[in-house]
Amino acid sequence: MKKAVVLLSGGLDSTTTLYYALDKGYACQALIFDYGQRHKRELRSAVAVAKRARVSYQILKISLPWKGSALLDAKVKVPTGRSLKKMATEIPSTYVPARNTIFLSFALSFAEAIGAQAIFIGANALDYSGYPDCRPDYYAAYQKVIEKGTKAKKIKIVTPLIDLTKEEIIKLGRKLGAPLEMTWSCYQGGKEPCGVCDSCRLREKGFSLYNKAS
Repeated sequence: MKKAVVLLSGGLDSTTTLYYALDKGYACQALIFDYGQRHKRELRSAVAVAKRARVSYQILKISLPWKGSALLDAKVKVPTGRSLKKMATEIPSTYVPARNTIFLSFALSFAEAIGAQAIFIGANALDYSGYPDCRPDYYAAYQKVIEKGTKAKKIKIVTPLIDLTKEEIIKLGRKLGAPLEMTWSCYQGGKEPCGVCDSCRLREKGFSLYNKAS
């Protein structure tokens, strides 16, 4: 059976991506990162989703002591109330320097070690918060890194949500039976979603449009 490593944060996108990989017939290993994020609540959702999907998972704890992001430094304010236009054009303080490059490097090592054929990541280039490492050209470039810098060479990065809106991601997740009600999106470190950070607002927009269309 073909194997895959799936980056699982516990949010809408990564949960839908996990269920997409399972639907495509992959035996999945979920990789969950505890990187000092203020919204550690997402880790609980990631574990719950992995258990619901009955896939093996690992929580990898890493340290980014230089911080450089509102998600890592409690002294830096998480942006709230940004317009959707601003989200698409301005990189916010919640950007974690080279986060996806770091995550993919660990996932690549894991995939090569277990003989996996693919790495799945729920990156999205439409309804996202302006991050440069969520774009198709970034993943095309990283694919070349795999081809040039690994023994396996043929491990594929799969980004099934890259061109979907949040509404379309929710629709796909529902179709695949993903437990979206178990997911967590908020960037704040509270017990309840704040409703006003970029991630909360994109989630609300997606569900609102999905519910109207249903």
